[in-house]
Amino acid sequence: MTPLPVDVAAERPGWVRLGSRLGGRGAAWAVGGYALVRVVSVAALWLWGRAEHRTLGFLLGSAWDSAWYVGIVEHGYDSGAALFSNMAFFPLFPFTARGLTLVTPLGPAAGAVATAWIAGGLAAWGLYAVGNLLHDRRTGIVLAVLWGVIPHAVTESMAYSESLFTALAAWTLYAVLAERWLTAGALCVLAGLTRPSATALFPVVCLAALVAIVRRRAGWRAWVALLTAPLGWAGYLLWVGHRMHRLDGWFHIEKAGWGSSFDGGHYTLHTAHTVLATAVPLDLSLVTLVLALAVLLLVLAALDRQPWPLLLYSALLLALAVGGTGYYNAKARFLVAAFPLLLKPATALAHARASTAVAVLGFLTAVSAYLGGYLLLVWNHSP
Repeated sequence: MTPLPVDVAAERPGWVRLGSRLGGRGAAWAVGGYALVRVVSVAALWLWGRAEHRTLGFLLGSAWDSAWYVGIVEHGYDSGAALFSNMAFFPLFPFTARGLTLVTPLGPAAGAVATAWIAGGLAAWGLYAVGNLLHDRRTGIVLAVLWGVIPHAVTESMAYSESLFTALAAWTLYAVLAERWLTAGALCVLAGLTRPSATALFPVVCLAALVAIVRRRAGWRAWVALLTAPLGWAGYLLWVGHRMHRLDGWFHIEKAGWGSSFDGGHYTLHTAHTVLATAVPLDLSLVTLVLALAVLLLVLAALDRQPWPLLLYSALLLALAVGGTGYYNAKARFLVAAFPLLLKPATALAHARASTAVAVLGFLTAVSAYLGGYLLLVWNHSP
């Protein structure tokens, strides 16, 4: 891994140095800035929804996959016999939302939306911590705000698991970069219980821990991270397999019920060719543009010598998004958690004049707000 920046106050105790990287006014600005751009986007969605006689509660808490998560909050998992089994959805997000409904007056849908918003704040904090660790406070702040204005950022405010997974991934990768192995392993277990895309995260943790062990820079803690990182993901798949009475139960549900599998990219490339060669809805063109930009940003990150754990994580997420069959319309959403791809533009904006950064982020907020409304009020498939 690339050596971490030397703390100017390295003589201070470790917990003090850690606190200076995680908290303070920089973290508050990052979370506050992220919350501001999301509130602006949600307010625009509310106004547009009123004109279309659609309530904000429905749009954020009951549309598309939100309805599946809320169903799990209310009734738990089905037996797997249904064609579209809800066991395709990993458990940490709906169970966290259920816990919130037990200790607050919130109902299932409101509890799920609140969980997503809280997780979004934690993700913004985690992005700030990574940006500050690798660069400086301004980069961390801009990175958090930039994540809040990506094209499919509306899903960060919905009863979807993207915010929670991004929060866990960001803090896991921060722990890896800081070589805090017990934290990295524990958070990776939770990430594995959140989304199937944890297959892009736990290999990074395992490989980084193994490298540290081989180089004798870590002791038993790295072994713990190496052995525990995949347990959340693997544990849920084994549970589904037990419920389905077949070891590949979850994969069977994905393929036979939801029509999703992995073909290495044939479906995605064929669909992208069709999108580029014919007149198609805005969403499909937007997804194609996001996929192309993701490839470009990954190349730029490599040229910028981004730490390999971040590069590998982004590359694996991109491979999962491109390599999966079906749901072309959702492939940009599958990259919401690929926040390291935003580090290069975040660094550039952080070092630009303040007025330039504000103007760019303001414009992106307006575009993201429009796209959020389009995805939920015009486009007729899952965002």
